[in-house]
Amino acid sequence: MTVVMGRGECGSHVTLVFTVSDDDDEIINQGSLGAGLCLERGVETIARGVEGEYDIEIKFIEGNGKNNLYLRTLELLSEEIAGVREYSWDLAVKLKLPLSQGFGMSASGAISAAMALQRALGEPHEESLRRAFSIAHRVEREFSTGLGDVTALAAGGVERRISPGAPFSGDLLNRGPGASEGWTKKIEVILVWKEDSGKHTSSYIDDDMWKESISSAGIKQMKCLLSGKWNEDRWEELLERSEIFVDESGLLQDSLRLELLKEVEKIIMQSDLNVKPLLCLLGKSLVIVPKNIKNSNNLDYNALIDSLQDAGFDTVKTNVAKLF
Repeated sequence: MTVVMGRGECGSHVTLVFTVSDDDDEIINQGSLGAGLCLERGVETIARGVEGEYDIEIKFIEGNGKNNLYLRTLELLSEEIAGVREYSWDLAVKLKLPLSQGFGMSASGAISAAMALQRALGEPHEESLRRAFSIAHRVEREFSTGLGDVTALAAGGVERRISPGAPFSGDLLNRGPGASEGWTKKIEVILVWKEDSGKHTSSYIDDDMWKESISSAGIKQMKCLLSGKWNEDRWEELLERSEIFVDESGLLQDSLRLELLKEVEKIIMQSDLNVKPLLCLLGKSLVIVPKNIKNSNNLDYNALIDSLQDAGFDTVKTNVAKLF
């Protein structure tokens, strides 16, 4: 009896500015323009397959996940790789951040699962990676759990999405139609949230009024962010455009985000750190980032984290990273 094993891991993604581009009938053309941060911490999946009758069991060994995303990922993968259905699969999934808080965990989970299964079957790395992105984008759009997270994760680092759609598509897994680019520098950040869950992404991106207000504000800011070279000299501009976007889109005033932001700002003011809190979209959470990344290596977040936790916040410290 043949037993195979594989491991996949994908970091998370925080959207700071975005548009909603979902009018096209083809899922591969749906997505968003936008900009955000790709982070080290995300989802890890270990796949174990035993040759025999096709089946799947999913166990979340850390965090509370949703089976449907992983079942659909496996189903789509089995349509492209016949060998998937020759095994009974056990998936062990470790969620290193909470769901529904704007951390792109659905995209991360689908990518990590698709990579784990393909590695277990011995598929070539580059082909596996492209297929994982392609399938994860389809799953995201089918479940309305995201728009551009997969395309953002394909770029890594501090990313901007320059055209909407899947990063890879078609039988040959060619690039596009979605396109993104990123630059990477070690930037330590703090993710901040409270236990009560945020709204599901679909409550915004499937709502016509929200789609209009988000896209109108997003297009305005992306006109600036899409011009010129994309590098670390654009950091302060990204922070500024993000703040304008959440205000003009109406997202800042919705779902108690403004109260959350003010509470965190007050705690930051009591510290000596030169940092700024930004909303993670579309969650009810924040990412605290350095205002100046040229001197950010000297920041000591420990006292700030203690103060945030004393105020009832959950926190995680992680890094901006090029993931693949």
